Amino acid sequence: MLPIPADIFTEPDDVSPDALANLGPLRHLAGVWQADKGVDVNPKAAGPERRVFREHIRMDPIDPQANGPQLFYGLRYHIHINTPEEDITFHDQVGYWLWEPATGLILQSVTIPRGQALLASGQAKPDDNSISVTAKRGDTRYGICSTEFLDEAFRTDSYSCGITFNADGSWTYLIETELLVKGQDRPFNHHDTNTLKRIEGPKLNPLAAILKDRAGQT
Repeated sequence: MLPIPADIFTEPDDVSPDALANLGPLRHLAGVWQADKGVDVNPKAAGPERRVFREHIRMDPIDPQANGPQLFYGLRYHIHINTPEEDITFHDQVGYWLWEPATGLILQSVTIPRGQALLASGQAKPDDNSISVTAKRGDTRYGICSTEFLDEAFRTDSYSCGITFNADGSWTYLIETELLVKGQDRPFNHHDTNTLKRIEGPKLNPLAAILKDRAGQT
């Protein structure tokens, strides 16, 4: 992390409008992705359950985001998952992947419609072939927030997401959450993995699209 400057209000004035060109390692994630052989291992009363799932992910570049002098480029994402045996949504998730070029900071925000949100962080270089982020319960910066029921019945103590960018353009993730399930003495390793293939290329972020359109009219 860079030292906090004396001036915490002034935003940079030399910001590139092209998000796709400034995403660092996150550029590999831009676009629309799909796969049908994901594996989820989750806790049930009778013991661990293994389920195969179908996954669709959309990641769209957003305009540059500034916190005063701090500058992020990023992707807004939506994940939808279902299973071959059920039509109802198995998992839905929205959030952002963010990259701070000045420091190599990577952030992932996660929000799921069961009353849980988190912010995970990691470090990477622009040309890295893999990235990872983590969050821990109780951390006031990169932590996990859950409803009272989830915190009592299925408490999430830690979260990690590791992504490998494959040579064929696909990418593979492993997500692990350490759960303390009510009535059990030891934590449960809830994990998901999948390999996604691109089915649609990325779009320009809104500002870059506007500037491109203007340039085409002159």
